[in-house]
Amino acid sequence: MSTLSFTLVQTALHWEDAAANRKMFEEKLNQLSPTEIVVLPETFSTGFSMNPSTLAETMQGETVQWMKSMAEKHKIILTGSLIIKENEHYHNRLIWMLPNGQCGHYDKRHLFSYAGEDVAFTPGEKRLITQVKGWKICTLICYDLRFPVWSRQHTDGEYDVLLYMANWPERRIAAWNSLLRARAIENQCYVVAVNRIGEDGNGHQYPGDSCVIDPMGEIIYQNRGGEDMKTISLNKEELIKVRTQFPFQKDKDDFMIL
Repeated sequence: MSTLSFTLVQTALHWEDAAANRKMFEEKLNQLSPTEIVVLPETFSTGFSMNPSTLAETMQGETVQWMKSMAEKHKIILTGSLIIKENEHYHNRLIWMLPNGQCGHYDKRHLFSYAGEDVAFTPGEKRLITQVKGWKICTLICYDLRFPVWSRQHTDGEYDVLLYMANWPERRIAAWNSLLRARAIENQCYVVAVNRIGEDGNGHQYPGDSCVIDPMGEIIYQNRGGEDMKTISLNKEELIKVRTQFPFQKDKDDFMIL
């Protein structure tokens, strides 16, 4: 039965300095142990800034090209979100970069109005569910975590892993920890979640608490507060065992988002 390895990169970010962040992450990637998917935080090139007119790049810009180069060099799938301008709109866009240079993307659906993200950015309309070695992975961003309908399994086995990347602050970290476990339990899937640490340019503190959670809601890995680059291997056989022993998904309500 197949396994799939994720490397979670928990780190502080240089505020609104894409070049410094690329350099920092490149140094970290040069220390990688063997892995298949590397996950960076939300808005990894700038921090969670509401200045897209100054900071936005295009899909042909330096940071996407850097992701392409790093994925090819290390023979990994590299993912993280950044500020992208497209068709005169700004998006908080997750890039899913393959080692062959092809990529998919997901634009954050739920924009954090409390910080004005809904004014500065345009929301996405479609989820991205990717496939790697027979595993199906649903990729989401930060505030999406609070909205279970957007992440729910619509069909049995629609995905096997929920992947979150975030800039989730210290003052609301109890919600992060509780909701991640809930998403794993209610969807009978693994959850892989990466959060940043440190202080941003607005004075907000971030504690990390990047984690991996199994389909029963048990925490496999969690790190509070420290710099870390942790590789975890997930087991498909354990996932199938849980879904077979506890076939709760067949009893769920049947609905779709319009």
